[in-house]
Amino acid sequence: EIEPMTVEAERLSRLIGDIYDVVLDPSLWRSALRDIAKFVGGSASALYSKNARSVTGASHYNWGLQQRYLQSYWEKYIKYDPTTVGQLVFNVEDVYSAVDFITFEELFESRFYKEWIRPQGLIDHVGATLDKTATSVAACVVFRGEQEGPVDDQARMRMRLLVPHIRRAVLIGNVIDLRKSEASSFATLFDSLADGVILVDAHARIGFANVPAQTIIAEGEILRDAGGRLSAVDTAADKALRNIFAATPGGDTEVGAEGVAIPLSSANDEQWTAHVLPLTSGDRRREGVEHGATAAVFVRKVQLESPSLMKMLATRYKLTPAELRVLQGVIDVGGVPAIADALGISPTTVRTHMKSLFEKTGVRRQADLVKLIASHSSPFVS
Repeated sequence: EIEPMTVEAERLSRLIGDIYDVVLDPSLWRSALRDIAKFVGGSASALYSKNARSVTGASHYNWGLQQRYLQSYWEKYIKYDPTTVGQLVFNVEDVYSAVDFITFEELFESRFYKEWIRPQGLIDHVGATLDKTATSVAACVVFRGEQEGPVDDQARMRMRLLVPHIRRAVLIGNVIDLRKSEASSFATLFDSLADGVILVDAHARIGFANVPAQTIIAEGEILRDAGGRLSAVDTAADKALRNIFAATPGGDTEVGAEGVAIPLSSANDEQWTAHVLPLTSGDRRREGVEHGATAAVFVRKVQLESPSLMKMLATRYKLTPAELRVLQGVIDVGGVPAIADALGISPTTVRTHMKSLFEKTGVRRQADLVKLIASHSSPFVS
């Protein structure tokens, strides 16, 4: 008799393998999202990106959602969605559900719930940030219907198991799309993606290098092509890279889900880093399929990144996503009635959050709140 835990482990391993298959065949995203939704416990799922500043976005792949609701979301309801601004608070690979943005009481009275969520028979979602900039977010989300109920600890745990692999597949898949010179809808979103991306096998043989990586290798100051194999100019870094490449066929078990970062030095003392991520789950075997590349190497120059103003304010004053959403309304809209209308919530709810904002920031009037925000604005925030 097969133990339930063994069956579950095999199911997870198979799903991780299916997620990596989308790197070479993006048309498999729909079936992968179907299996992700079923594993996590949901009736629909999607990969999307959105910009909180321009209040725009797109669903890149989805399963289980009706086209008319997708269209109405991006045309109208994105501005009522509490996650549109609230997601900026969360870090990459954080997992969250509706209650991390808004109480169910507030959600149920909102226009977003009454006009977009409830008509689809949905009640909650469990999502995760795949990448972000100061104003934009890419995410994977699994929607829960009334039959599944609100997100529970098991759904969160299962989402956490998958997030590193989903994120890796999205990032690497984006690079392959660029290689084919196809316009990628994620291209403008991943500002933090490495300058150079190189796919290698366990023996450091180069299978692919994007244009920035080719330039880095051609210059030969940090990395070089040694007879078709990737090599670091610095001896210690080169040894470390080769050891990691040799371990990548073992997947996360040998290398770790987060990969390994190796510092690189250049002749002019610039600091670079090579972040190595395995491309296999370590135990996957597919008949008739040969996976040459076992690792992706992201090469980037180490530099400071401008923080998001919204995230900085949220951190400094310990604001909740709901409070941050109202704060954004203060900036973009103005008075309580207008904010309530723009966010699709009641004026009473806006006043409750406004009162909390006053208490946390130490100001007494909305005009002072606007001045406070202006005083924290950085000219370097994009």
